[in-house]
Amino acid sequence: MLLPRSLLLSAATLALGFTPALSTAADTYIIDASHSAVGFTVRHFFSKVPGKFNKFEGRITFDHAKPEASSVESTIQIASIDTENQKRDDHLRSPDFFDAAKFPTMTFKSTSWKKTGENTYDVIGLLTLKGVSKEVVLKVTALGFGPGMQGMQLSGWEATTTIDKKDFNMPDPALLDAALGDDVTITIHIEAGMKKKA
Repeated sequence: MLLPRSLLLSAATLALGFTPALSTAADTYIIDASHSAVGFTVRHFFSKVPGKFNKFEGRITFDHAKPEASSVESTIQIASIDTENQKRDDHLRSPDFFDAAKFPTMTFKSTSWKKTGENTYDVIGLLTLKGVSKEVVLKVTALGFGPGMQGMQLSGWEATTTIDKKDFNMPDPALLDAALGDDVTITIHIEAGMKKKA
């Protein structure tokens, strides 16, 4: 039985390991917080204590043909900090650290993207925390693009950076100065769905 030409071409494409070409236009992806995580670690004496933020939102506009034209922006709710210790979390929300009542959010907005490998980028942008804005570099890996449940187009990302908390007006209380490190390592895992175009 002869197969239609279209089926033969599709079979040949799959056999050779080809995948459909990605859009050449910039696509905007909305972060899905339920399938994403924003975490951090900080030294406590000789070990590192992990934590995370449970409430955040943002968008990634990625240009496959011209990655340097891409952008990302996000907002994290400080009060959602979670280190699995209520007393410690309340202290972190206090004026001793984040002062969440006065500075309820932390934001990041990219200013440039630089391709550093096949799927890796240096994403430079302004991190604003506790009333201070400073430039940071996110080491970003694009994990993939493609359809998810019900055909929604998804993108996956990982990013890391390290900041000095004292740069963001967060010195340690005197009793904790020797116990806590200044460097905070931030690790981000993102799944984002493509925003429907008008």
